[in-house]
Amino acid sequence: MENSQKGFIPVMLTPFLSNGNIDYPALTQLTEIYLQAGSSGLFANCLSSEMFELTDVERIDAIKHVIKVVGGAVPVVATGTFGGEISKQADFVKHVNDTGVEAVIAITGLLADENAEDNVFDDNVHQLLKQTDNIPIGFYECPVPYKRIIKPQQLADFVSTGRVIYHKDTCLDLAQIKEKIKLTKVHNFGLYDAYIVHALDSLKAGSAGLSCIQGNYFPELIVWLCDHYNDESLKEELEVVQQFLIDNMDVMHNVYPLVSKYFLQKRGLDISTFTRRDVGNFTPDVRKGVEKLFDDYTALRSDLNIQVYI
Repeated sequence: MENSQKGFIPVMLTPFLSNGNIDYPALTQLTEIYLQAGSSGLFANCLSSEMFELTDVERIDAIKHVIKVVGGAVPVVATGTFGGEISKQADFVKHVNDTGVEAVIAITGLLADENAEDNVFDDNVHQLLKQTDNIPIGFYECPVPYKRIIKPQQLADFVSTGRVIYHKDTCLDLAQIKEKIKLTKVHNFGLYDAYIVHALDSLKAGSAGLSCIQGNYFPELIVWLCDHYNDESLKEELEVVQQFLIDNMDVMHNVYPLVSKYFLQKRGLDISTFTRRDVGNFTPDVRKGVEKLFDDYTALRSDLNIQVYI
């Protein structure tokens, strides 16, 4: 997970049965789809996984299942902090690490209160590092419970410890991303951008890759973007793909992740649209928007000659 490797890290969904239990056969198939699409790693137990609606046992079991299916083909990272005292968060980080993940992800908004100053957050991060032995750590600027953005110099300081190897960035600010990359480029570290609107510019600026929800609709398209972002012979096609992703931001975020599960149904995955989190109503207009997205994507991937497995 270094900046020299341009890769896509899906933020994994959790499939559920209609009774609300985790659907492990569907999770197996979904994991295989991510791999077949060419993903360079997986982010399990994240917000798209409805991690806050899972029990600790379910979190660990789902991570273990993903790692078993992956079989060492790509690295897996997973969230390990869910609030409370730093000692409590450190204990769960150790449990997640024991599953065999490449790095355990810390949620920035759970390491300090929303109104806490940066120095409090910094102190808590260093306490977490101190209490988790030599476990590789990553950060995720998750919007829940609130979004705490790590400033470039803060990130550089954390990365300089040698313990922080991964960062899922949601600052939405290309200038900040460039500064973060500049200050961390000499380390074994990868910044993965979540904001698809400036995906091409972020990749060209030196980000390690992308980690965005759009990969829960068409992972092979995001992999294609990572593979070809700097190919001058595909300049027009790249611009078309970037614009396609921008134009469909709203439909992909509305009633998410229910809409992405419906999209995957249309692709042929045996997955229910059940979500534990209340994400709003799947109205006829929302359905129509997703069906148009499916048709438009089918045409786009045909034009680009992108192979799909389902």
